Amino acid sequence: MKSIKEIYRIGNGPSSSHTMGPKFASEIFVNRNKGAKKFTVTLYGSLALTGKGHFTDKIILSVMSAVAPTEIVWQPNIVLPFHTNGMKFDAEYEDGKTDTWTVFSVGGGALAEDPNAKEHILSESPEVYDLTCMDDIMKWCNDNGRAFWEYVEKCEGDDIWHYLRQVWKAMKKSVERGLDKEGVLPGPLNLARKASTYHIKSSGYKPNLQSRGMVFSYALAASEENASGGVVVTAPTCGSCGVIPAVLYHLFKMHEFSETRILHALATAGLFGNVAKRNASISGAEVGCQGEVGVACAMAAAAACQLFGGSNAQIEYAAEMGLEHHLGMTCDPVCGYVLIPCIERNAFAAARALDCELYSLFSDGRHRVSFDKVLKVMKQTGHDIPSLYKETAEGGLAKEKF
Repeated sequence: MKSIKEIYRIGNGPSSSHTMGPKFASEIFVNRNKGAKKFTVTLYGSLALTGKGHFTDKIILSVMSAVAPTEIVWQPNIVLPFHTNGMKFDAEYEDGKTDTWTVFSVGGGALAEDPNAKEHILSESPEVYDLTCMDDIMKWCNDNGRAFWEYVEKCEGDDIWHYLRQVWKAMKKSVERGLDKEGVLPGPLNLARKASTYHIKSSGYKPNLQSRGMVFSYALAASEENASGGVVVTAPTCGSCGVIPAVLYHLFKMHEFSETRILHALATAGLFGNVAKRNASISGAEVGCQGEVGVACAMAAAAACQLFGGSNAQIEYAAEMGLEHHLGMTCDPVCGYVLIPCIERNAFAAARALDCELYSLFSDGRHRVSFDKVLKVMKQTGHDIPSLYKETAEGGLAKEKF
């Protein structure tokens, strides 16, 4: 299992698979073909269906057109076998030489190549974790008297804390920038920003309602920053980038947890997200929104439960509930934009994560369905969901006219 740095990527929204991944791929291909006279980029499947709404063409052109004229070809009806978010890069030279590369944006800003391809450009990132399922990780932690974050430190080394400090800084900034902005978000829906209004209104309520309103406002703030193409942190994706920042920012403000404890919570959350990515998927195009907002809710619930002193069993239970109660959630963005229902889902998932944390802390941590079992079900459920409901903007809410 690879580093949790691949779960937490800092970059521009609105979609880790549609903007971060294609931008990274464009940079790799341009560096390999700096002398080309022309580039052609063909987008397939889900990447083509919602690419314009996610600024995929703009992010690719921003990288490649500075080197040579670049043409974008849209092929929404062709799905390559390895993954629905396929891209083919072609370079042409004056002397007739050509270069072709097919790569896939598999969620969370990560890229992958078809293992059956003849040539590979991507270098494999190292395997950092020896254990890849939560049951085994829990056993190791319990046998050694360690917390989840200590297992992360053991596998990643001390450098992980510097990286997570940068992640936490970027998360806080995304919330604070979002709270300070007003106006309409990009796209044809003319959707007004709500974060600042929610934040102001919540201050007038009694403490219990004020707390929930603040969480809503923080999630809206980060998600609205994402929708406008601002800098956010994948957690585990751009589409779900508001959940963890909302929960941690709220607890940081309300309960004055130290930065060290916040970073430990981020490490634990990243571990659960990493297991989800390894054993199921965090790609909305592959398994629906359950793999994005559902996994984010699980990660945030685990982080919150740890901050409030939960045992390893209680933390795992909180994460399990956060994902279990998002099973079957479709990815059906209206007009292909990360606006409706994506932004509201971040706010509700942040609140649900805190509910899962509280519910778990009332228990002794024992429960029938493990996090690993829910991941297995989530993966199968995602495969069973028709492609219309997986980031294609062709089914569900996306089919309705607004």
